[in-house]
Amino acid sequence: MKIVEILQYTLREGTGTSFHAIMQKISVPLHQRHGIDVVSFGNSLHDPDCYYLIRAFDSPESMVMLLDAFYASVDWRNGPREDIISSIETSIKTVISLSPESVDGLRGN
Repeated sequence: MKIVEILQYTLREGTGTSFHAIMQKISVPLHQRHGIDVVSFGNSLHDPDCYYLIRAFDSPESMVMLLDAFYASVDWRNGPREDIISSIETSIKTVISLSPESVDGLRGN
């Protein structure tokens, strides 16, 4: 089983397009360089200022370890952090356990 974190963001009005560009060009590649499996991400179909980010981990412990290291890194703090944080109005986090096959089914290919 995989531990899957689903983040849902309500973005400040009108920031969805620029937020996605930052995620696509900077944040997701940064996640990947830090060993974080980004399963899928993007704007919601119902509202471009709503956004989702789905990440998968091998265990609850690896999730905590990888995310703590990522968010403490100079890459994050001096990189996209401020632009991302300033765009988010609200954030909801859900963590679930899924089979690897189910995780692969969520991948944004």
